[in-house]
Amino acid sequence: MGPPRKLHIKSYGCQMNVYDAQRMVDTLAPEGFVETADVDDADLVILNTCHIREKASEKVYSELGRLRVVKDEAARNGRQMSIAVAGCVAQAEGDEIIRRAPAVDVVVGPQSYHHLPQLLARAKSHGRALETEFPVEDKFGFLPPPKPDAIRARGISAFVTVQEGCDKFCTFCVVPYTRGTEVSRPVAKIVDDVLRLADNGVREITLIGQNVNAYHGEGPGGRTWPLGALLRRLAEIPGIARLRYSTSHPRDVDDTLIAAHRDLPGLMPFVHLPVQSGSDRILAAMNRKHTADDYRAVIDRFRAVRQDIAFSSDFIVGFPTETEEDFSATLALVRQIGYAGAYSFKYSPRPGTPAADMRETVSAAEMDERLVRLQELIDSQQSAFNAAAIGNTVDVLFERAARNPGQIVGRTAYLQPAHVMASPDIIGQVLPVTIASLERYSLLGELAASARTADSSQPTDSSQTTMGA
Repeated sequence: MGPPRKLHIKSYGCQMNVYDAQRMVDTLAPEGFVETADVDDADLVILNTCHIREKASEKVYSELGRLRVVKDEAARNGRQMSIAVAGCVAQAEGDEIIRRAPAVDVVVGPQSYHHLPQLLARAKSHGRALETEFPVEDKFGFLPPPKPDAIRARGISAFVTVQEGCDKFCTFCVVPYTRGTEVSRPVAKIVDDVLRLADNGVREITLIGQNVNAYHGEGPGGRTWPLGALLRRLAEIPGIARLRYSTSHPRDVDDTLIAAHRDLPGLMPFVHLPVQSGSDRILAAMNRKHTADDYRAVIDRFRAVRQDIAFSSDFIVGFPTETEEDFSATLALVRQIGYAGAYSFKYSPRPGTPAADMRETVSAAEMDERLVRLQELIDSQQSAFNAAAIGNTVDVLFERAARNPGQIVGRTAYLQPAHVMASPDIIGQVLPVTIASLERYSLLGELAASARTADSSQPTDSSQTTMGA
C-alpha cells in the first residue's frame, strides 16, 4: 500500500452532521484516508453542510471559492486534491452545485455518504459524481464500525444516531425534503453500537435524530420500541454513566419517556425541547401542531417526575405576519418556563418550504430589535441558572485536560463546563465538585473531599456514582 491519503472534513450545523462526519471518516479509512486538520495538506476535502441556518448555501459557495484556490495551488505543486460537498445543502442543491462550482468533484446527500468510495472512483474516471437520491437500502447497514483507536481518540462522549428524517413538515423547515421521512434504526443495531463504544472508553451517549423522540425502532420479537424503552435498555450497558437525547418535538413526548426520566438515574435531567414561538397564531402558521399551552403541559409532565430537570429550546423571531403581540407571547412563555439556555434566530426563508411563499411582514430592523430583547431575557435566565450552582456540590463527568496547566474540564448534568485542578486520572469519571465561582459560562470549583480521596488512590468505579446535579 502507498502512503495514507489525507482527509479534511468541515462540518456545519447540527449534532447529526458531527456524527455523520465521523462516519465518513470511518467509511474512508479502509480506502487509506487519515484525518488532517490542515486543509492545505489534504488530498480530499469534504464540506458536510447544513441547510437550517441563515444563508447556508451562500456560505457553502463562498467556502468553495476559497477551496478552489487551494486546489489550484495543489495542482501547481503536482498534487491532486478532490473536493466533495455532502449533507443537506448537497441534497437540496446538488445540480446547482455542479453548475456553479466546477472545482467540486463529488456531491452526495446525507443518506448516501456510505457510497463515498464509489463516488470518488466515479469522479476520477468520469470527471464528477452526483448522488442525491434517497437510496432504497439503509446506509447504516453499509457503514463500517469505527475502529477502537478512532473511538478512543474521539473522547469519552459520543453521538449515536437512532432516528433520521421528520414527518412534521413545519412550514419553515427543509428537513423533510433533505433528510426524508422518519426512519428509526433497530434496537439491536443501536445496542451493538453502544456496546462497542462502551468497550472503548465512552462514558456518555447522546442519542440523536431530527425528531429523536419519534423513535419507533424494531425491538426483540418484532415489537416496536419507543425512545423510553430504548433508553432503559441502554442504561443497562456497563460503563455508560450518562444518557442524553436530542432533538425532541413536543408532540412526541410520551409516557414512556417521562417514566424514563423518573426511573433512570443515568438519564440526564436536561431536555432540549424546541417551541419556536409562544404565540398560538404563529405556531399554527408554522404548522407546529401544538399550542403554547400544550407545550407548557409537556414541561409540567417532566417537572412532575423530576424536580431538578432543566430545559433549553429553539426560537424563531420575525416569522411572516408576527406582530408585537405575538412576540410578547413568546417573551411571556420564556419568563414562565425559565430556561437554562436556548438558541434563537431571525427568520429566513428556505427555498422550497411553504413559508418561503408567505409574505414577510417583519422588517429587518424589527427582527434585530426583537432578537436582542429575546436573547437578553434568555441570557439573564442562563446566567441565573449557572450562578445558582455556586456553593453547591454537583456531579461532573470529566472529559479532558483544559487550557490552563493542571486543570481538568468536565460537564455537569446540564452540560455546563466545570473546571477543577486535578490529575488527568479523573478523566472518564463522574465525581462530585463543589462550585466556588462562575467565569462567563464555565463553573470553577474543586473536587469534593470524597472525590479527592479517590483521586489520590485508585480510580473509582464511577459507574456507581449517583447521577444528576
